[in-house]
Amino acid sequence: MSKEKKRREALIYHAKPTPGKIEIVPTKPYSTQRDLALAYSPGVAEPCLEIEKDKEQVYRYTAKGNLVAVISNGTAVLGLGDIGPEASKPVMEGKSLLFKIFADIDGIDIELDTKDVDKFVETVKILSPTFGGINLEDIKAPEAFEIERRLKEELDIPVMHDDQHGTAIISAAALLNALELAGKKAEEVRVVISGAGAAAISCSRLYRAFGVRPENMVMLDSKGVIRNDRDNLSPEKKEFATDRKIDTLEEAVKDSDVFIGLSIADILSPEMLRSMNPRPIVFAMANPNPEIAYDLALETRDDLIMATGRSDHPNQVNNVLGFPYIFRGALDVRATKINEAMKMAAVKALADLAKQPVPEQVNIAYGETRLTFGDEYIIPKPFDPRLIAEVPPAVARAAMESGVAKAPIQDWDRYREELLQRSGDTKKVMRLMMNRAKAQPKTIVYAEADQLDVLKAAQIAFEEGIAHPILLGNRKTIESLKQELEFDADVPIIDQYEEASQEKRERYARKYWEMRRRKGCTLYNARSKMRERNYFGSMMVREGDADGMITGYSRAYSTVVKPIFEVIGRATGVTRAATVHIMITSRGPLFLADTSINIDPSAEELAEITRMTANLAKAFNFDPVMALLSYANFGSSSHPRAVKVREAIRILHEQNPDLVVDGEIQTDFALNSKLHQSQFPFSKLAGKQVNTLIFPNLESANITYKLIKELQASDTIGPIMLGLRRAVHILQMGASVEEMVNMTAVAVIDAQERQKRRNSKS
Repeated sequence: MSKEKKRREALIYHAKPTPGKIEIVPTKPYSTQRDLALAYSPGVAEPCLEIEKDKEQVYRYTAKGNLVAVISNGTAVLGLGDIGPEASKPVMEGKSLLFKIFADIDGIDIELDTKDVDKFVETVKILSPTFGGINLEDIKAPEAFEIERRLKEELDIPVMHDDQHGTAIISAAALLNALELAGKKAEEVRVVISGAGAAAISCSRLYRAFGVRPENMVMLDSKGVIRNDRDNLSPEKKEFATDRKIDTLEEAVKDSDVFIGLSIADILSPEMLRSMNPRPIVFAMANPNPEIAYDLALETRDDLIMATGRSDHPNQVNNVLGFPYIFRGALDVRATKINEAMKMAAVKALADLAKQPVPEQVNIAYGETRLTFGDEYIIPKPFDPRLIAEVPPAVARAAMESGVAKAPIQDWDRYREELLQRSGDTKKVMRLMMNRAKAQPKTIVYAEADQLDVLKAAQIAFEEGIAHPILLGNRKTIESLKQELEFDADVPIIDQYEEASQEKRERYARKYWEMRRRKGCTLYNARSKMRERNYFGSMMVREGDADGMITGYSRAYSTVVKPIFEVIGRATGVTRAATVHIMITSRGPLFLADTSINIDPSAEELAEITRMTANLAKAFNFDPVMALLSYANFGSSSHPRAVKVREAIRILHEQNPDLVVDGEIQTDFALNSKLHQSQFPFSKLAGKQVNTLIFPNLESANITYKLIKELQASDTIGPIMLGLRRAVHILQMGASVEEMVNMTAVAVIDAQERQKRRNSKS
């Protein structure tokens, strides 16, 4: 993708459909006059009076306890420098977004138009009654040190400058584990820090707290080694000035054990790296390009333990591992500050987590066979679902033990459960799916590539590394649209009408005729069908010329299904194909079946659909908890429609006792676990959160998924075909580009799974 195209995409992302990345969403009912009278006048006076009596009641009656201000003056934004408060707003909104998706914290961005330390501090103090915590961001040093120091002293809520402490906490956790792997002790290693900004100072202080001796540390700024005989050093630099008579990075690095890079790209040469002690530790964290390129570093030293700030290399030092969870723990005990004990607790929790067995969903998300503690895994991955259950409790406990917690936690098991519920699965399945597809992209035919939106989806899939597209359709139209989209990659285009496709058409026609000649098909008919894209594309997949196909954008579902069933057919042992939609809802993903094919399945067919849907949920690394839906609950009706569902449950309980499935049950009882537990404690679903709904007929399933999609504006994945011989999936007519990209990932994962099964049999 060209630089200009990336720039345009980033601008469109931030501008449409609604400018910005965050919004305010009500948490209370507001539909009636009574609701409004409670929310505002006159009802609102009651909590106001309670808070007037006791200010701590503000945490009970308002959102203060889950609200963090993300504050900057735009003086040190990313690698862009002093770009001003307005220009920093997209970054602050992004930080607020990360607070929400990783720790369910509501972040409000505030950009202050001042470089004056006194004015900045005074403004934040004036605003502080609104918030439960203050996250300072992108403020240049040395002002950042003074601003944070004063606010921590003068406010009674947690304050943290993430640029300083986030990198320090994550890199300290990585350093503890790297030292363990290298067989070295913190108090003995010689450490070189390239950079003397806010992050470098904070890192050095935290390393010192974990045992690194000041006399073994050498820090460098743009002028060279910071020595105690240099003039005009800031207090922070004086703190780390060395008495060694050296001036350059080359001299400092010789015979050192650890290099910490928080400076500029390519400053550490291979010669310098070779001069370090055995089993060197290099954290080259300059972004986007590290102090030494990852591949070059590993070529230079095969005994190296290395981390960077980049996601495309092992051991990414990413602040998102820290700040959401540190604030989560601090807010949950109403800590008055984030102190050293809390930061050190976060470090230890992160370091310990990297040594524990890694959940399979993390391996899948990052395209790994098996992540294990070692040189290439010294720090947890950002999307590890265990982070929220490990780091906040450690921070909260440290706050309590160090005497800064106003609301100590009493029940730790309940607290961990609440944290896991906060994390949700709202977008996790999407990230998991995309990362898994990228790990082993497959060749996917786009049967309607001469449609603009279909071609857009193919372009995104190609540029994101999700799939290797084959563009099927009118060549001239596709080439014209490619120019319009600036899609200049050399991607195969197949026009089934062209002379160049004649040999393939004839080969496919003869294969199809052999399959269908005893079902009324002539060779002439077969040749005619191979001019139709869905027959031609399906034959490509059947004959192994592609791994999968997506189609259906411009045609009714029923007309697309027919050629696919004729060419691809059902998998061995499957009597009924089916479809599933995954709805990404606020309560997590819901698997809904069958949404597109079976009009009125029998009890046996419902049982088969349930089993196939369970396998799909497992493929996405979810433990299926399944409800078979009806208008009745557990035998309350003898109508044949209810009896059918009851019979399907009998079959499943008898043939698949390991499945967590029950019914027949009404939708509200299925989804409301408290209601279910109180009325039906005998059910297999009691005390569990249902994530899979099996509908009694097509009518109810199709209506429900479309209703959820429109009312919740939910992301949708589907319809996902179940029970076919090959990875072919049919879109809903007029699907969005995003839905088509999602379906591409599904097709790739489907093809991956089929290849695994073939490999295991051979």
